[in-house]
Amino acid sequence: MYCQRCGQPTHVALHDGRMRPVCTGCGAVTYLDPKLAVAVLVIEDDRVLLGKRADHTREPGKWSFPAGFVERGEVVEAAAIRETLEETGLTVTLGPILSLLSTPSETVALAVYAASSFLGTPAPGDDLVELQWWPVSALPELAFDHDTDIMELWRASLAPPPCQGSLKP
Repeated sequence: MYCQRCGQPTHVALHDGRMRPVCTGCGAVTYLDPKLAVAVLVIEDDRVLLGKRADHTREPGKWSFPAGFVERGEVVEAAAIRETLEETGLTVTLGPILSLLSTPSETVALAVYAASSFLGTPAPGDDLVELQWWPVSALPELAFDHDTDIMELWRASLAPPPCQGSLKP
């Protein structure tokens, strides 16, 4: 690995209690932060829009939500709208964020949104070979473990909040 600041090689050293790449030239520390990605649920009439992944992608042939990485300098919500347009041809309006998913073993943090509305006709983008509306109760094999988590989060967002209180006077 090379320093992003001066281009000199780095070595791994203890810094702030963790092993991190440190530049041998200027001493700059590289923080290996997670990459931020977005996913969007597009749901209509108890059906969710999923894309079948192309051969050149991770998990080819499996189904997933419109998703992708946030570009440097891009607002997270704008990335969600852009990725949905690129992958599905739909222009979405986002509802509030459903969740921010991350695990210690992953290098990606995933911001999950549900579209509150959309315009357009679905058409698969370059990373997909097909788009299909699936009943939310009968989904195909999903590409990633977090895709199942996303559906559970969406279902939980529809459930009424638990009753607070007591029957005793």
